[in-house]
Amino acid sequence: MQEHYRPAEVEAAAQARWETEQTFAAREGGHKPKYYCLAMFPYPSGKLHMGHVRNYTIGDVLARYHRLRGFEVLQPMGWDAFGLPAENAAIDKGVAPAAWTYANIEYMKKQLKSLGLAYDWRREVTTCKPDYYRWEQWLFVRLFKKGLIYRKNGVVNWDPIDQTVLANEQVVDGKGWRSGATVEKREIPMYYFKITAYAEQLLQDLDQLDGWPEQVRTMQRNWIGKSRGMEVHFPLDADSRTGLEGDWAERLKVFTTRPDTLMGATYVAVAAEHPLAIAASADNAEIAAFCAECKTGGVAEADLATMEKKGMPLGRYVRHPFTGEKLPVWVANYVLWGYGEGAVMAVPAHDERDFAFAEKYDLPIKPVIRTSAGDTTPSPWQAAYAEHGTLINSGEFDGLDYDGAFERMSVRLAGDSHGGPKVQYRLRDWGVSRQRYWGCPIPIIHCECCGDVPVPEEQLPVVLPEDVVPTGAGNPLAKMPSFYEVSCPQCQKPARRETDTMDTFVESSWYYARYASPDSNTGMVDERADHWLPVDQYVGGIEHAVMHLLYARFFHKLMRDEGLVKGDEPFKNLLTQGMVVAETYFRERASGKPEWFNPADVEVERDGKGRVIKATLKSDGQPVVIGGMEKMSKSKNNGVDPQELIESHGADTARLFSMETSPPELSLEWNDAGIEGASRFLRRLWKTVYDHVGAGLVPAYQSGELNADQQALRRQLHQAINKVADDYGRRKQFNTAVAAIRELLNNYAKTDLSSAKGRELAQEVLETVAIMLSPIVPHFSEALWEALRPGSRLLDQSWPVADEAALRQDEIELMVQVNGKLRGSIQVPTAADRAAIEALALANPNVQKFLDGQTPKKVVVVPGRLVNLVV
Repeated sequence: MQEHYRPAEVEAAAQARWETEQTFAAREGGHKPKYYCLAMFPYPSGKLHMGHVRNYTIGDVLARYHRLRGFEVLQPMGWDAFGLPAENAAIDKGVAPAAWTYANIEYMKKQLKSLGLAYDWRREVTTCKPDYYRWEQWLFVRLFKKGLIYRKNGVVNWDPIDQTVLANEQVVDGKGWRSGATVEKREIPMYYFKITAYAEQLLQDLDQLDGWPEQVRTMQRNWIGKSRGMEVHFPLDADSRTGLEGDWAERLKVFTTRPDTLMGATYVAVAAEHPLAIAASADNAEIAAFCAECKTGGVAEADLATMEKKGMPLGRYVRHPFTGEKLPVWVANYVLWGYGEGAVMAVPAHDERDFAFAEKYDLPIKPVIRTSAGDTTPSPWQAAYAEHGTLINSGEFDGLDYDGAFERMSVRLAGDSHGGPKVQYRLRDWGVSRQRYWGCPIPIIHCECCGDVPVPEEQLPVVLPEDVVPTGAGNPLAKMPSFYEVSCPQCQKPARRETDTMDTFVESSWYYARYASPDSNTGMVDERADHWLPVDQYVGGIEHAVMHLLYARFFHKLMRDEGLVKGDEPFKNLLTQGMVVAETYFRERASGKPEWFNPADVEVERDGKGRVIKATLKSDGQPVVIGGMEKMSKSKNNGVDPQELIESHGADTARLFSMETSPPELSLEWNDAGIEGASRFLRRLWKTVYDHVGAGLVPAYQSGELNADQQALRRQLHQAINKVADDYGRRKQFNTAVAAIRELLNNYAKTDLSSAKGRELAQEVLETVAIMLSPIVPHFSEALWEALRPGSRLLDQSWPVADEAALRQDEIELMVQVNGKLRGSIQVPTAADRAAIEALALANPNVQKFLDGQTPKKVVVVPGRLVNLVV
């Protein structure tokens, strides 16, 4: 063993051995219980960031700990390799997305290996490779034939310059994020997964997930958004049916969760795409222009909530289903065609949005719920009106509460054929079409004779050409006859291949299952999936709490119903780690935009609590603005390159810092002092082991006489074994595990272990510490073990078992207070009764000094903790 700890040498040696021996290859069919640990796979952006380091270290700690506990562990890794970022980067660089992506994967894989993560690299998956996406195309075809995937027009954000659909987050102030063009709402053909068919299952099965954070389950419940309400039909006035056909000419349908306010409806509002608005636009240029305006801007609900409410009367009317009163129909920009029926009944007295609209256009406001404000409508708006209450101004329904009104109105509506009770979900079917090149091709062929024809299974995969260099102007696949010109599989006539590609959420929705049998060429998965699934522990960011996790749960149910997997849920336990944050510093440019500086380039002055109070740029010595703690990001230039950290301090130092500084679910504040502290701890422990083995190897303590201090140290050791196991296994609080080990080693340094039995105890402590630390600092711990136990391997060891005899205490220490203030301590037999404890406390010389001859009025004994004497 070298005297000084050299991380680069230690880590290179361990990693080379693990790779040569395929140490972490998971195997089926053994006698061990299985443990499938999975961290959300990365997008190959080019390099890892500290968020990756933290996320993957958390998973690795759990995987390595369970290996020590005797589990056969599967911990795989792969790449979420399709997507818009790669395409945009390729456009900027003038290269093919495939070449850019594969180069990034190669580099990031080296980075992951340098962290010493215990991955089974034989199971690596890359979602942009045909051997992967072939199988989602295969499932797509099966689901399309069953009607669980369908094609219809959908309203999207359309960038007229880039000729593409934009996600909601790519619309900034109503304009495309790249082109700056005013975004249009456009109806285009889209493919949809019928996730709404599984809405109730997705909702109910959340109750199975008691290993998930309640916050995440609540977010999913809210996203699914089950609502008990009423479908209400407003008959169209006879004079308002011009230009309408079928059911649209008879009635306007709305869904409401507040049928108790029905008697307060004073107008109805429809989306610009609603047949009533389209019919009115046909002979009214002003309405047509307004409807066109409504189709610009984003379609996100958040945008609708904050935008100015605008509308225009259509000159058409519906009849109130109960009173027959004529209500005007308006087209309004806050009503979306893609939600519900594209129409709302407006009750201004009891809905803030409707109230703002009614006040703006001087529409009637009729209160029908008695609130604390009384029976009239005050102005400005009072939020109390959104609450439930007793009905007023509602005719035959006056005096009813919400439930009573719901029941009576549902009977009346049904009896008059004007609607009835309905359960509705906020969840909408999942539109997966993307007018982009770098994605999985949708396996559909459009034939003028046969319609939409799925690609036959034997012709899969539909391979995406990888040599395309996109320009950003539309989807290049739509300009490649070699790709889209095909023959119809049914009639053999000329046809056109679909050029849309799939949403990349599709790839990430089933990758966890593919890891179980990544080399299967007969199906998405094979029988090995039954062995490994469900995932025992999933680790990832809270930002994926809704969409990714919901889609993965949905996909699991689809695969279950296809007979591919068993069970209802893919992930048994979920840990959502916090962000890594760091200080930010900037100066304002003349343009008003900030120029951000990396913390490494800034000289700081801190106060006594470690807070930055002054900052100057090292290059010019001039002040910079302290921006506070922010998530590490390129935009704020406050990231730390993990590779530089690994090269300067070692991967184990980075791993230790990221695990001991904060509980995993909370944010981790980056600071250089913490890194230096972790590095010092490892160097000090290395020197401790070096000194111990330099004095000669001894066996670990088994039995024999120990003095009181040595007994206390051994007791602490075996308490730590139980605590650290609980912290790793049940609590998943790695910072407290490290704290317990640090405290143990502090007491180790204070204990005289020079005797023969003391040396054996030192051996036991150091061996056990090496094992307990190994999930967090694996290279370092393995090197320690080789020095302590030459010829054996740490990875062949099991988690230590606490010695019950060592845990037993003949005496315990109790604190003694006088009037609540600490005045001394006493050693008492563990079996001492109250009287004996009281006598020992009163006899303590220091306590007697503070009693000053007085007899306590009261003696409070808290078992195992303290004695308080009240005088």
